[in-house]
Amino acid sequence: MENDPFRIRAHVAEFDAIVEETVASSARTRDRVPMAADVQYGDGPSETIDIFFPEGSRENLPVHMFIHGGYWRMFSKRDYSYVANTVTNAGAIAVIVDYALMPSVRMSVLVDQVRRAKRWVVDTIHTYGGDTSRLTVSGHSAGAHLATFLFNRQEERSGFAAAFLLGGLYDLKPLQKSFLADEIGITDEEVLAFSPMLQTFDRDCRVTVAVGADETPPFHKQASDFVMVLEMQGQAVSKRSIIGANHMSSVRDLGLPTSPTGMLLNEMIVRAV
Repeated sequence: MENDPFRIRAHVAEFDAIVEETVASSARTRDRVPMAADVQYGDGPSETIDIFFPEGSRENLPVHMFIHGGYWRMFSKRDYSYVANTVTNAGAIAVIVDYALMPSVRMSVLVDQVRRAKRWVVDTIHTYGGDTSRLTVSGHSAGAHLATFLFNRQEERSGFAAAFLLGGLYDLKPLQKSFLADEIGITDEEVLAFSPMLQTFDRDCRVTVAVGADETPPFHKQASDFVMVLEMQGQAVSKRSIIGANHMSSVRDLGLPTSPTGMLLNEMIVRAV
């Protein structure tokens, strides 16, 4: 029996089937939904975004950024194109972000990359018909972790109206004793610098912290603890438990507009002002 609650594959029997399903769904999305592929936000080979558009006029559209998970060391934006189905169905431009993978780089590089992707969006997406006054962000798992660094208090205002964090990791300390110790070796310095639990955030950004009801206990604890931190900072935050969903099925359903997860994402985008 696998005892490590962070090793998702050991706790989700359909792990590989869901990955195959989402990769296939992403390929169909790239064929079906209008897009601009591999747009550079930086000079590195992984510093690209895919931009997907809703049907119709491209003028003053809401903009949504999505950051994928994979424990910072696997997957790419191409595996998550399917999320654009829900985003474009809500009438928004979808920006799916790619980044380098650990352990070939350290956590600081990934955080810097997603921040530069955000800066590119803020500076440039208007040329694609986007309106950054209606800018939102979501992420899953490690992507939820990285998304928090787009609305923490580097500046007085982050520019994000709302954030949707799904199955996220907000305290890196427990991961040092997980299977990831051998794979990416999170350092004590990274725990202190890059644990969202230790950050302060832009209170103008509404936050939804969601977790699948069938997730392992640490994901529920991390979600509850992070919500408490945000509440103590005066953040507008809500916590949602997705009935019948585990770590993988919840993100699969993010690309299905009528699923509980998809409806949460859709609601956030539509409410953005």
